Amino acid sequence: ACTGIENIDEAITLLEQNNWDLVAAINGVIPQENGILQSEYGGDTLHGPAYGPTSHSTAASSTPSSSSAFRHVVPSRQIVERQPRMLDFRVEYRDRNVDVVLEDSSTVGDIKHILENELQIPASKMLLKGWKTGDVDDSTVLKTLHLPKNNSLYVLTPDLPPPSSSHSGALQESLNQNFMLIVTHREVQREYNLNFSGSSTIQEVKRNVYDLTSIPVRHQLWEGWPPSATDDSMTLAVSGLTFPCHRLTVGRRSSPVQTREQSEEQCTDVHMVSDSDGDDFEDATEFGVDDGEMFGVASSALRKSPMMPENAENEGDALLQFTAEFSSRYGDCHPVYFIGSLEAAFQEAFYGKARDRKLLAIYLHHDESVLTNVFCSQMLCAESIVSYLSQNFITWAWDMTKEANRARFLTMCTRHFGSVVAQTIRTQKTDQFPLFLIIMGKRSSNEVLNVIQGNTTVDELMMRLMAAMEIFSAQQQEDIKDEDEREARENVKREQDEAYRISLEADRAKREAQEREMAEQFRLEQIRKEQEEEREAIRLSLEQSLPPEPKEESTESVSKLRIRTPSGEFFERRFLASSKLQVVFDFVASKGYPWEEYKLLGTFPRRDVTQLDPNKSLLEVKLYPQETLFLEAKE
Repeated sequence: ACTGIENIDEAITLLEQNNWDLVAAINGVIPQENGILQSEYGGDTLHGPAYGPTSHSTAASSTPSSSSAFRHVVPSRQIVERQPRMLDFRVEYRDRNVDVVLEDSSTVGDIKHILENELQIPASKMLLKGWKTGDVDDSTVLKTLHLPKNNSLYVLTPDLPPPSSSHSGALQESLNQNFMLIVTHREVQREYNLNFSGSSTIQEVKRNVYDLTSIPVRHQLWEGWPPSATDDSMTLAVSGLTFPCHRLTVGRRSSPVQTREQSEEQCTDVHMVSDSDGDDFEDATEFGVDDGEMFGVASSALRKSPMMPENAENEGDALLQFTAEFSSRYGDCHPVYFIGSLEAAFQEAFYGKARDRKLLAIYLHHDESVLTNVFCSQMLCAESIVSYLSQNFITWAWDMTKEANRARFLTMCTRHFGSVVAQTIRTQKTDQFPLFLIIMGKRSSNEVLNVIQGNTTVDELMMRLMAAMEIFSAQQQEDIKDEDEREARENVKREQDEAYRISLEADRAKREAQEREMAEQFRLEQIRKEQEEEREAIRLSLEQSLPPEPKEESTESVSKLRIRTPSGEFFERRFLASSKLQVVFDFVASKGYPWEEYKLLGTFPRRDVTQLDPNKSLLEVKLYPQETLFLEAKE
C-alpha cells in the first residue's frame, strides 16, 4: 500500500535486507520512488514521499488502470520535502573495524575515499564487498541499493601482500576469525548469510544449513567448497575458504525414483506460490518451517524428536527432554530452564527470603508456529537475554504443540493464575506463539505482569523484561523492608523469650536448690531424730540395766560419786565399792553422756577414768569412799 511493490520476491528481499523490520524496509523504499505521486484533486504533481510528519494520506481502492493496489490521496498543492536519510556502515578490514556514516545520496566511491584516509590504502586497490544487491561500482548511489540503516561491509585488497607472520601465528589468527558464508538454496533461490568462527567444522556448517533448509546432511548437494575441503571434520580456517566471505550453493540431492512428472509438478507448485497474493505469503524457511511443505515439495527432513513427550507423567523428566532437544536445535547458549514441576518453580522463585526472590518466566513453545525458530535462535538465545534471565529470573518451559500437553498446562494455569489468564492463553492462535509469561509472586496470589508474544525483537524483549524487573524491584524493596521489620520484631521477641527463659531457669534452679536444701535438712533432721531415738533407747536400756542404788545405812562398803557435766550441772549416786567401773560408765551414759563421746576425768590426781579397765571395781580404781568427777567431750 505504501510502496506499490507487488512482486513478492522483491518484497521478501527488501525485508531480509532490513532484518524483517517492516518500518525500516518501507523507509528505505519510499525515497526511491522519486517522490512523484498524482493527486486526485486536480492532477498536481507532488514531490517527496506521500507520508511524513506533516503529510496526511488515506488509502483508496485502486482502479483497473492503476499500477499499485492502493493509491495515495494527498491534499492538493501540499509539498512535503524529503529529509536526507543517514546510513551507518561498519567496514571490516583484517583486524580493524571502521564506522562510516553517510547520507543515502552519497556514492560507493565516497565510502572508499573515507576508508582511504582511515586505512591508508589507495581507493583503487580496494574491493568493497558485502552488498546484498547486484553489481555495485564506485558511481552507484547508495539510495538505489535499498539499504537498511545499519550495514556491514568488508574490504578486500588482493593486489596488496598480506602482513608477514609465522605459519602457526597465521593459523591461530584464522581460527579466531569469523567467516561469512553466503549460502544459496538452489531450489527456492534463497540466500543465507551465516557467520562461523574459523574453529567451526564443515560438518557444523552442514548441520546449521539443515536447520535452515530442512535438507538432511546426507541429501545435501554442495557447490563452491574449495578442492582442499575433502573432510567434513576439517575446520573452516584450514579448508581454503576465501576470507572473510565465501559463496556456496546447496541443493537437495535428487532421488533416482523421482519422475519427470513429479519434478514438473514441483516446479509448477513453486511458480504458483510465487505468484500468489502477497498478503497470504509467509517466509516459512526463515521461521523454521520446511520449504518443501510451503512450496508443495514432499519433505523427508521433518524433525523426529518432539520438544516434550506427550502425556508425560513426571514434569521434571519432560523438562529434561525439553532442555536437551532445545540445546540440540538452537545450541548451548540458551536460558537455564528449571527442572521440576511448576509448583517447585514457584517455591524456588517466590517463597525464599525477600532478597533471594526472583521473577518467574514461563516460556511456552509451539513447533507449528512460524515464529518459533526466529524467536528461539535470535532472541531467546541472545547472550544479553540469556544473561539477564539467569541473573533475575527463574525460567520454566512447556511445550504446547501436543494437545494433551496444552490441556495439562491450561489446567495448571487455571489453578495457579485463575481462569482469566488461562482463557487468554487458550485464545492465542498458533502463529502468535511462542509466548513468554512474566510472573511475580505476591503475598496472597501470583500476578502475571506481562504476556510477550513471539513477534518481537531482542530490544523490545529486553525492554519488557527490564520493565517487569522494575515493577518487581519496587515490590521487592517493600517486601525486604517488611521482612526486616518483621525479623527485628521477631529478634526482640526472641531476646525477650530468651531472657524470660533464663529467668525461669534461674528461678527453677533457685527453687530446686531450696528444695534440695530443705530435703537435706529434713534428711539430717531425720537422722538426728533417729540418732536421738536410738540414744534414748540405749539410755533407757542402760538405765534399766543399772543395779539399784545402795542405801546410806547399807552394811556393805559404799562409794559416793559426784559427777559434773560440761554445762556445770552435778548429779550424784552411790555405788557399791565392789561394783565394776562399767556400771559408772553405764550410769553416765544413761544420763545422756555415752563414754564413746565423753571422757570422765578425775581431779586429784587428774586422770582419764575412761582409759581404765572397766571390769575393775571402784575400790580397785580408787574411787572409794567418795570422788568428784567431771565430764569432758572428746575431740
